[in-house]
Amino acid sequence: MLKEEAREKVSHVVTRPGRKHGDADVQIPVAEALTTVPGIPLKEEDVAFYSRVYPIESQNIEKAADREWVWTVYTEDILKYRTRHDELNEPLVSAAAVSGNIEPTATAEQGVDLTEMIRLKGRELGFGEVGFTKFDHKYAYASKKRWVKYEHTICLALEQDYAQTQSIPSLNAEFAHFGTYEIEGALALDLADYIRSLGYHAQVHSPNDNSGAYIPMFVAAGLGQLGANGQLLSPHFGSRARLAMITTDAPITYDEPIDYGIHQFCQECQVCVNRCPGRALVKQKVWWRGAEKNKLIYERCRPVMARYDGCGICMKVCPIQKYGMPVVMKYYVETGGEILGKNTDNLEGFEFDDGTYFGPGQLPQFDRQFFEIPHGTKSDWLFEQFKDKLNDNMPSTEEIMDFAVELKKIVDEGHTTRGDE
Repeated sequence: MLKEEAREKVSHVVTRPGRKHGDADVQIPVAEALTTVPGIPLKEEDVAFYSRVYPIESQNIEKAADREWVWTVYTEDILKYRTRHDELNEPLVSAAAVSGNIEPTATAEQGVDLTEMIRLKGRELGFGEVGFTKFDHKYAYASKKRWVKYEHTICLALEQDYAQTQSIPSLNAEFAHFGTYEIEGALALDLADYIRSLGYHAQVHSPNDNSGAYIPMFVAAGLGQLGANGQLLSPHFGSRARLAMITTDAPITYDEPIDYGIHQFCQECQVCVNRCPGRALVKQKVWWRGAEKNKLIYERCRPVMARYDGCGICMKVCPIQKYGMPVVMKYYVETGGEILGKNTDNLEGFEFDDGTYFGPGQLPQFDRQFFEIPHGTKSDWLFEQFKDKLNDNMPSTEEIMDFAVELKKIVDEGHTTRGDE
């Protein structure tokens, strides 16, 4: 038995639905030492300023150069699997893109709040978290701001396989990663059909064609808080989930943000920061675009992700992902502020595909060239490749024609994106 004086005082207890539909509710004790604010610390004026003057853009557009580059460094197994995944996923993404235009299939019953009916249906379909909030256009991508048709947002988190995730980084873990997107894309379309059967519109925001930064809206819906790894930490599975949204005109009641104690917990834990192979996570929080957060250094993350089976070690070594928030927070309270699993191989150990194992305090070493990746859009990447050819020798007529064809395709894609607004 632990001595009573070793315990942390509890500020409040958060009660959440069980991990799966039909499971009993769980309780999460939040220590006084971890209490900060519900949601994310924000400077609303700064968030509004950046949204207006420097709006964020999808990585599919803004960082398309390195998204093309990764295909050149994938292992043969990952390349084959990603190709197949994209083939399976494309119809789901396309269906989501036009889902907002589909009319309801029934006449709505007026005056009925549908929040709990939709939440129940989402849970029955298999979503681990279902929450409701307003679509916040300050977090919409520049290319999608006018694409979003409806005001109310249903936030959906689908858990990915536990055992496969613990094998990060590996091909098996990528099966869980991309396979969950395929399942979630289909389930979101099913939930949208259900909403239409209640007499309302439903627009699916695909997990593979995001309309904006999802995490702030998930936090506003009370489904977790932003972790030091830059991911949403939800009660049952931490960041071991894939996120999608549905916007609708159905009458719903918004949920409220919750203080799970994550902001301060992450500052004390720091396991993901210490274990990141690329040293891409920053220990101290900064104010970034109006939000207080641990800022990820993208250029140090992406090269590791590309070459080491999607990496994801920041997910694997998070105690919230590994053990669940109720267990971790109870342990923190009962031990007087200890982090469950910290400095142990059980939580912090990982192995690369060449068999090299890294225990607590051990990290791989990479040279400067390892982190050199292309920057910018697809056209930026195309021009860089073409300039390399010019440096070597004058490209052939065929190569120049190929360059022109690729450039026209990129320009046409840009027109299509703007047309979707």
